[in-house]
Amino acid sequence: MYERVHSMSHNNLNRRQFLSNSAFGATAGILASSTFPFITSAEDKSPNERLRFGAIGVGGRGAGIANSARRLSDIVAVCDLDTQRIDRVNKSLAQGKATGYEDYRKILDRKDIDFVTIGTTDHWHTRIAIHAMQAGKDVYCEKPLTLTIEEGKQICKVTKETGRVFQVGTQQRSEMGQKFLTAIGIIREGRIGEIKKVTCNIGGGPQGGPFKKSDPPSNIDWNMWLGQAPLVDYIKERCHYQFRWWYEYSGGKMTDWGAHHVDIAQWALEQNGVGQGVLSLEPIVGEHPIPLKNGMPTKDNHYNTSHNFHIKCMFPKKVEMNIVSKSEEGNGILFEGSKGNLFVSRGKLSGPAVDELKEKPLSSDTISEIYKGKKTTNHMENFFECMKDRSDPISDVYTHHNAMTTCHLANISIRLGRKLKWNPKKEQIIGDDDANQWQKREQRKGFETSI
Repeated sequence: MYERVHSMSHNNLNRRQFLSNSAFGATAGILASSTFPFITSAEDKSPNERLRFGAIGVGGRGAGIANSARRLSDIVAVCDLDTQRIDRVNKSLAQGKATGYEDYRKILDRKDIDFVTIGTTDHWHTRIAIHAMQAGKDVYCEKPLTLTIEEGKQICKVTKETGRVFQVGTQQRSEMGQKFLTAIGIIREGRIGEIKKVTCNIGGGPQGGPFKKSDPPSNIDWNMWLGQAPLVDYIKERCHYQFRWWYEYSGGKMTDWGAHHVDIAQWALEQNGVGQGVLSLEPIVGEHPIPLKNGMPTKDNHYNTSHNFHIKCMFPKKVEMNIVSKSEEGNGILFEGSKGNLFVSRGKLSGPAVDELKEKPLSSDTISEIYKGKKTTNHMENFFECMKDRSDPISDVYTHHNAMTTCHLANISIRLGRKLKWNPKKEQIIGDDDANQWQKREQRKGFETSI
């Protein structure tokens, strides 16, 4: 295995005492943020007080979240199945002083590591996250958290059992100029009335293929990269960023961007708690780059996730949410209420209720309640604050699982080409045993996720 060792101080008493107290010895209120002022810069703390972390999966997004984390802590380990990435990120973020690994389990074995960031391909998220929590590590994991509904159930169970702090990388909850927080505040204060309809435009995935098969490059462990997925020949377009457009490793745009916009929509509708959520899903449009047979791709050398879709989802109180690949408004979320409409995207927040904010701003209590009583900040800082007081971060696994369930069900609906009815309390598809089997998938021997 790829492993580089460097000298490291193990004088961690102060840091360890803090972690032990915060994780296991504190009652509510003892570790309030006022007691432990929040870390504002990497230089503010002595080496004994700073947390240490390992970055697992350090491609574009993975390197990005590792960079955010290392501003508030020390990066001491870097892991990826592409050794070129290990070298690059180690040099750029740790001045070459971190230990490089290909096997993430080596990081979890280290007692000096407090938390991990996970920026791997989607199909590796659940296994690594569960193992990390079982090893006593807090977790920051990129979205979408899961490949299947069953994986979401597993992560929720282990998070509850271990008591670890787990932040999902749905940064729209914290960042983007707080446009999404403001939109939810407007809705919570009733300024557009009762929500009747929501449209989530998440864009469509690309079409592509046929792609050429070849030998994997020497810097990638292809068997390990495939993990739980079926053993297939290497295709360059399956790997790295392009993994998103293959059902074997992802859910296409439905989960890649649905993890953002569907999450915000259900947050606004207050339909993201345990036992809440979608009631039915109907595929209006569901086109794929290649033909499907019984929901499975018929070719193995083309992108296969949906590139053009429209799924009508029904929620309690007859609220209709449409997940679409295109709309007049463009990428973003359109809320249609009894008193007016509201549109929000990463670059825009518009509607009559927005204009009225100049004369009648939102109550500070509204935003505080939405943000779980904490000071609004960036996503990584929220994670660090919650590691201190052992509270659920703004993007916890339970609400994320709820939103991802909608996205996974939407994919099942368009792959099978039929309407589904869902019981959110029992987390079961109603009256369709065949579709229910799609909540999980067979995992390759040696890469199973079990709890």
